[in-house]
Amino acid sequence: MIGRPMPARVRAAYRAEMRAARTAGDDVARWRHLERAHILSQPWPWPHTANHLAMFALAVRRRDRREALGQVIRIIVAAPGSALGRYPEGNTGRAGVGLTQPMSMPVDLAALLRAA
Repeated sequence: MIGRPMPARVRAAYRAEMRAARTAGDDVARWRHLERAHILSQPWPWPHTANHLAMFALAVRRRDRREALGQVIRIIVAAPGSALGRYPEGNTGRAGVGLTQPMSMPVDLAALLRAA
């Protein structure tokens, strides 16, 4: 979606998920919100990269080396992948999921992206 701005409704949902990740009471909830934000951000280079930076920060805070390393790789490829439209839809962005593995998308996020 290079050159195409993130639609206002998607941007609002993305920001709400990122805010919820920052304020969640536990790491399981933080990851869930970051994963949802990731799905929303994939078509746009900067939000996609910013999401992986947030995932990296959480992995470092948790001292999860595997996740942190996986996020470094994803930080490097996020912007080019988004800009070229080469990203696996529905992928949650975690290190335990293949970089190119598409996943089923939550119904509410699929509807939001489809409307955009």
